[in-house]
Amino acid sequence: MDLRQLTPNLAVAPQITIEDVPLLAASGFKTLINNRPDDEAGAVDHQLMARAAADAGMSYHYLPFTPGQITPDLIQGFAEALDGEKPALAYCRSGNRSTVLWALSQSGRQSEAELLSTAANAGYDLSGIVPLMRSLAGNNR
Repeated sequence: MDLRQLTPNLAVAPQITIEDVPLLAASGFKTLINNRPDDEAGAVDHQLMARAAADAGMSYHYLPFTPGQITPDLIQGFAEALDGEKPALAYCRSGNRSTVLWALSQSGRQSEAELLSTAANAGYDLSGIVPLMRSLAGNNR
């Protein structure tokens, strides 16, 4: 697994397998956030992942994020998932969409520079969502 730590309580990753879930729970993760739509090539069915998470004693959130279709409900759902048991692992195809949702959920709580730097240190370039981050930061003040 390619886990990339964004914060002490959140890591992101590319697609994980059902077999990875008990390993994640054993390593201390309490919450699993799935940002991958079921109909995306290579995605593992969210119901199977939910069952694996429950069997491993983890909370599970299915927040499918289709590229280019960010909604306020999706951002809010991600923020609420982060408010649950910690630490959490969020995953999608590459980890980028999960990182985008994290940054958008934190806009106005952390500086733009901090969010961009954290993402870049994990290998994700979020410069394309800066206008949306600024818009959300203005709404969260």
